[in-house]
Amino acid sequence: WLRSMISSEQIKSARALLGISSKELAELAGVGWATIRRFENLPGIPEHRSGNLDKVREALEARGIEFLGDPIASPGVRLHKK
Repeated sequence: WLRSMISSEQIKSARALLGISSKELAELAGVGWATIRRFENLPGIPEHRSGNLDKVREALEARGIEFLGDPIASPGVRLHKK
């Protein structure tokens, strides 16, 4: 279960590595900007529904982000440049 989850800290870090805004991430993931803001504003794994967290994860992974560690105890991200 935790393996498929990502934390708000990982989302923010991934965006920083990619140099994209929350609005850009929302467009890439096909979710609303308010969804990204909500995901990033609370610590830990964001509450989600409708597969939106999966869409965000997939959009970031498609751009070279690898999520590392436990999303709560040791959240990390790595960028694989293409």
